[in-house]
Amino acid sequence: MADEKTAIAQTDKSSEEYDKPGYERAVGAERGRQESVSLNRNVTARIQNPLAGIPRDTLFKNVEDFAAEVGMTEHTHLIQKGALVAQDPPAFEQIAELDESEKDALRNEVLHKWRQPWALYFTVILCSIGAAVQGWDQTGSNGANLSWPRDFGVPNEGEGATDYNTWIVGVVNAGPYIGSAALGCWMSDPLNYYFGRRGVIFFSAIFCLFSVIGSAVSQNWWELFITRLLLGIGMGSKASTIPIYAAENCPAAIRGGLVMSWQMWTAFGIFLGFAANLAVYDVGDIAWRLQLGSAFIPAVPLVIGVYFCPESPRWYIKKGQYARAFKSLCRLRNTPLQAARDLYYIYAQINEEANIIGKSNYVTRFFELFTIPRVRRATLASFVVMLAQQMCGINIIAFYSSTIFVEAKATPLEALLASFGFGLVNFVFAWPAVWTIDTYGRRALLLFTFPQMAWTLLAAGLCFIIDEDSRAHLGLIAFFIFLFAAFYSPGEGPVPYTYSAEVFPLSHREVGMSWAVATCLFWAAVLSITFPRLLRAFHPVGAFCFYAGLNLTALVLIFLFVPETKQRTLEELDYVFAVPTRTHMSYQVTKALPWWFNRYVMRRKGARLEPLYKFDGATAHDQVAAVKGSVSH
Repeated sequence: MADEKTAIAQTDKSSEEYDKPGYERAVGAERGRQESVSLNRNVTARIQNPLAGIPRDTLFKNVEDFAAEVGMTEHTHLIQKGALVAQDPPAFEQIAELDESEKDALRNEVLHKWRQPWALYFTVILCSIGAAVQGWDQTGSNGANLSWPRDFGVPNEGEGATDYNTWIVGVVNAGPYIGSAALGCWMSDPLNYYFGRRGVIFFSAIFCLFSVIGSAVSQNWWELFITRLLLGIGMGSKASTIPIYAAENCPAAIRGGLVMSWQMWTAFGIFLGFAANLAVYDVGDIAWRLQLGSAFIPAVPLVIGVYFCPESPRWYIKKGQYARAFKSLCRLRNTPLQAARDLYYIYAQINEEANIIGKSNYVTRFFELFTIPRVRRATLASFVVMLAQQMCGINIIAFYSSTIFVEAKATPLEALLASFGFGLVNFVFAWPAVWTIDTYGRRALLLFTFPQMAWTLLAAGLCFIIDEDSRAHLGLIAFFIFLFAAFYSPGEGPVPYTYSAEVFPLSHREVGMSWAVATCLFWAAVLSITFPRLLRAFHPVGAFCFYAGLNLTALVLIFLFVPETKQRTLEELDYVFAVPTRTHMSYQVTKALPWWFNRYVMRRKGARLEPLYKFDGATAHDQVAAVKGSVSH
């Protein structure tokens, strides 16, 4: 108990060199606030507001010092008002310094949370285009797989097919994921450091634009492989940056709904890729070249549009450019008061982060993913959700659906039509997650959808046993694959990239996201290489049953190692991931699981679940209740 009290009461103050201007690092009485929660070992699972409990005079003096240090003295009064709001969000109605228009804006922030400035939505649209590029890049090879292997003398089915050719086709298809996992993802951190989020998006868009054109004019399989490796550099750096960029720009209340647009529009890109495959199916020998090359289309607006977006305010703060961060926030929030509030609150939380992180370079930041307890827990959780995206089996359909449907005795045209249907279902059923991801939460969506994906894949595999001459054979296989996609799209589809973009502290966000995306795309490469051989060795029945079992394995990993993150600011998540993994696992096994059994199996409506996290500050629910109460009066 003594150790626990010490962990709760003290904050690691080892990084003196990382002090920020105008913010008191002392804890307890010196700071004038409640005792500090350790960001390495939050054994009480408390979520703390770093401004809560600071006397008004002390808070105003801190803001004055901050404004003087960063050259924003003309905004001192505005930032002071913002700090008062950030200190106790539900109590803004009692802040005398706020005028009625400012209070009205804060009410609308809760009552009309989707009423956001155009610049924020333009940023999200740009990120959506980047996601569509990612999806289209993935599916161009799907239809092309029916043609290019024979053109390049490495047929993987029919006359002349060999095991060697099967491996060649798998490696070529895996090219973008090998390039991403080996190089593209890991370039993201240094590129972000020097060029910012927008610069990395531009860099990645250039690679995505020209490499697909190169793949369309390649003359042999190894040239095609090289162009797809280059495509992977763009895909990896883009996938590691765009979700972070969206997460850092969005307010906490709608962050999940907007950041998950990455997956929703990736699904749209997959759908467009299938549509393009179908559109050029009957043009002759160059069909597969057009299927691969058509992915350049969405890359063009991405290259141009990124110029008009605001840079991430958190990136500016990380670089010490507070005035620019404030200007960026003014574009991304409805009023200057909200921008000032977010500026100072982000700054205060980042100082809390600095107490445990200190300064580091790229190499030390990578190793700190596994050595600093708070960061290590985020690393583990992001690893689990990203690995689960490959374990669930979605990409055996996205990469090889045409091949799978041909195995089900469909004609090439029927296979492309069925693949088009899969892409459409995948996109349409991603929409509900815009609302559910911030309502039910990331974890809840995963725990609900993984069992559904397991039984639908199992059913699809068993349908291959039906007599091939029966009309039910192909129809039921397609039906259960579509049903699988319908469960995937609102759950494991949007969550991994949204989750991984938000769980790391600002100091490790780029390298952390690089780790997460490299994990995802490395296993995508393994899947792409091995699935053609797996299909030949196991038959579709065995292959689908194998992935059904992996879904259940992923479900257990998520249940034990993935904390909930909904409706907390990026900085408040420091406290969530300061909770020891053993504490989280124990709670899930000894409290959450028995409660679920009593409530939903035994149908005991009176069952109650004690919450894991205790909030020192206001929760989103408190703020909604306070605003609605003030409006009703």
